[in-house]
Amino acid sequence: MKLQFIEAGEIVTTHGVKGEVKVLPWLDSPEDLCDFERCRICGKEYTIESCRIQKTCNLVKLSGIDTMEAAQAMRGKIIELYREDIDDEVIFAAELIGVEVFAEGESIGKITEVLDYPGNSVYVVVGEHEYMIPAVNQFILSTDVEGNRMEVKLIEGMRTDEN
Repeated sequence: MKLQFIEAGEIVTTHGVKGEVKVLPWLDSPEDLCDFERCRICGKEYTIESCRIQKTCNLVKLSGIDTMEAAQAMRGKIIELYREDIDDEVIFAAELIGVEVFAEGESIGKITEVLDYPGNSVYVVVGEHEYMIPAVNQFILSTDVEGNRMEVKLIEGMRTDEN
């Protein structure tokens, strides 16, 4: 199911005296956060006035946050992006939780977890059996988040209770 908002990172500290905050991004790379003009924090919309990269984090200036004290009050808060501002082709792990998975036309269960590994993600599918399916084109044949359906190709060893 497509979500209305996507969690994009956490404000971990302040930067300087003019209200900038340091964000630990949860996106694929810090560069990705710099593509957005607005965000949401605790249910309130903010304009992103500027965003730059510092090592693995982002330094972000939000509208209305103009002092170090105001920025300090944002520590620990989660930055959310509006799903409508993100390309429809992009699918987030959180949107896959609960998607029903089919192999050769038969339901094998639902995605309960997405594990992140250096090479690729792995979908944990639980039904009558549990499966660990690598998130690669070889095994993921189609994904329809709106239709709550994913088609996969299974091979030996993906079922975790096999001998």
